[in-house]
Amino acid sequence: MQASRRDVFTVTCVLGADAALRAAISPAEAEPADERPKEGDYLVATDTANPDALSPRDIAGPPVIAWPMEPTTKLIRNGSRLNKVLLVRLDPATLIGATRERAADGGVVAYSAICPHAGCEVSDWIDEQKILECPCHNSRYNPREGAAIIDGPTTRGLAALPLKIVDDKLVVAKPFIGRLGIAPA
Repeated sequence: MQASRRDVFTVTCVLGADAALRAAISPAEAEPADERPKEGDYLVATDTANPDALSPRDIAGPPVIAWPMEPTTKLIRNGSRLNKVLLVRLDPATLIGATRERAADGGVVAYSAICPHAGCEVSDWIDEQKILECPCHNSRYNPREGAAIIDGPTTRGLAALPLKIVDDKLVVAKPFIGRLGIAPA
């Protein structure tokens, strides 16, 4: 029996669709360090050679930039800058709505450290107002209210990362809430 051109075309389409589907479903499997923070990941400071999980007491004063770390293998998820997490401690009584539920012990909240306006790192802290600011174009965010936009050219707030405390360590409670990366023009 000889295959027709239609049979060959059909088999080729099915195999191609299967390969495309597999690639779409598991692109992060190729590089585990690129995977987004997962429930149960610890948070570790980005500026340390010793990747110890951060405790709520480590978050005092200005915000701390952290990476998620898989606790069993100690794999730090630093393969994508979108995984950078901004941690800040606030007065729990000032947290509004869902922000209170996402905060860890003592008012520690976590947000994406990447500004959705142009992709810069949100690194400035205006202590008098207790707000976050992106140094590139001065977008400002209210961390007490889910990092909502206060001012600036950004069109979207920072993605939130719900936290919990396990054995006095800051742990990811759920994946990021909100879109990561630059907002479409």
